[in-house]
Amino acid sequence: MQGKQGSAILCVIFMVLFTIQITNAAIYYVGDGNGWTFGVSNWPNGKNFKAGDVLVFKYPKGIHNVVIVNKANYGACKASGKTLSSGNDRVTLGRGTYYFICGIPGHCNGGQNISVTAN
Repeated sequence: MQGKQGSAILCVIFMVLFTIQITNAAIYYVGDGNGWTFGVSNWPNGKNFKAGDVLVFKYPKGIHNVVIVNKANYGACKASGKTLSSGNDRVTLGRGTYYFICGIPGHCNGGQNISVTAN
């Protein structure tokens, strides 16, 4: 009987800790009021991203998109990766560095790219 009680207590503790982490997650609107557009590459500066935080990319559907790329493709502005195109895309961060570009030709070179590191 005591083994079941111990397991139940551990389960409750895990659920509380999981809920606390979700509660502490921040939602960031990429580009703030301007949204996901040209010249947004400096937007992450000064922000402290954490695992569980959510990035929201808001933009006119069909005008822009969001491509999650690797470091090499980020540096080359090469749109090779997972493409999001709803105009209201949400990405939940895990630990590590993420690279995002707009895959429309010329947009990444126009500063429509960001990299963020979540701890």
